[in-house]
Amino acid sequence: MSGAALPPSSRELAAEVLALTQGEAQVTVTRERSLFSRFARSVPTQATAIDVVTVHVLSVVDGHTGGAVCTALEPDALRGAARSARRSAEAAARSRPEHGPYPGLPEPQVSPPGRYLQGDRLPGRSPDPAVAGSALAAVFATASARSLEAFGIWTAGDVETALASTRGLDVVDRVTDAYLKVVCRDDAGRAGFAARTATAVDALDGALVAAEAADRVARTEPAALPPGEYPVVLSHDAVGSILDMLAGLAFNGLSHTEGRGALVGRLGTTVAAAAIQLSDAPRFPGTLQRAFDAEGVPKVELPLIVDGVARAVAYDTRSAAIAGGDARSTGHALEPGGSAWGAVPTNLVLGGGAAVSLNELAAPIERGLLISRLWYLNPVHERSALVTGVSREGTFLIEDGRVSRPLRDIRFTDSLLRVLEQTQALTAVRRLVSEAEYYGTRYAYGSLVPALRADGFAVSGGA
Repeated sequence: MSGAALPPSSRELAAEVLALTQGEAQVTVTRERSLFSRFARSVPTQATAIDVVTVHVLSVVDGHTGGAVCTALEPDALRGAARSARRSAEAAARSRPEHGPYPGLPEPQVSPPGRYLQGDRLPGRSPDPAVAGSALAAVFATASARSLEAFGIWTAGDVETALASTRGLDVVDRVTDAYLKVVCRDDAGRAGFAARTATAVDALDGALVAAEAADRVARTEPAALPPGEYPVVLSHDAVGSILDMLAGLAFNGLSHTEGRGALVGRLGTTVAAAAIQLSDAPRFPGTLQRAFDAEGVPKVELPLIVDGVARAVAYDTRSAAIAGGDARSTGHALEPGGSAWGAVPTNLVLGGGAAVSLNELAAPIERGLLISRLWYLNPVHERSALVTGVSREGTFLIEDGRVSRPLRDIRFTDSLLRVLEQTQALTAVRRLVSEAEYYGTRYAYGSLVPALRADGFAVSGGA
């Protein structure tokens, strides 16, 4: 007696749906298996498991694009998605007599060796709820031993993506990720934060992350820091938040082309300290490696700042066509057909330095501050990368080279490029950091960064 037929692989399904399309088209099939656990007051409060296949059909007509998404895999539903995408593109083309801004789907390119897979069925493996339970138990036990309560999230995902297009594109890739955020809090409401991002769940140590968060809980009444400019030590997570903002403010090729970006007129000039070596490196060990972007363009390293000098911005096919000249896609499309918001790097890697710890970074500072986490960052002036935000759950005063006492959270308003320009030292150890609050189809991204010391940080008030 023969067994039941295997369901089609992501690659096979992409090819099947592509055969239903008309004209120029691309099909993206995403298979997501993920878990999400939220906890508060050392009790699990939410558990979500996802195992879903999403099919996206992109149609191109006279430089205009239309898309449709389908999660039902019945033939009629898939045919309907293909028709809807085509009709949407046709409607967009009719609305404007001129040719649209999209130059057409890119031709398939030969990828460098590495994780780029072609035509293989990848092994499936769902994240294990038992692993989440063990991690949360370790977090709760560690917090309880310090007379604290734990709040936060644990999440892990396994996402396979297959692309097929009428240009001949036929590729598949897989990314696994895991994330744990812990906030430890005492009865007085004083809190400390720690987090870890990893490429696999077994790299997360719940007890270690909880202990780090507990160590950042203020044990005495926090002092207030008046507005002014202070030397600062930024933890790995704080540095990651800064780079995440700069990805959109400075390295977005569409913003750059439209004259809105922070590097307009500054490519080839010094924008940061000579120690700053920043690139988008999607194949770098320890990162959430990706083989291609949402248009199937292979991902390769893109140097962004070299020895403090700005070198490049990121493009997808659409923004490169708008830029004109010798601009080409750098493999940074966020959506099939390109995002209206632009193209940004999502695998930032910042070179490290020689410092061995946050304490060593703090040693030269007579009076300054240590920030564990930055939160609620918002741009004030895009062209200058001026941003405002607050510190949260782990802000400390540095006095005479030592981390001395807790501070109330502060508000800062400063140019993020100026922070990089004022950078004096970086740690040798780098961490993969991210926010990992996923909404919609999971797209794991993060930055591999050191902690750093900057000479000046503009404190504008209290949080």
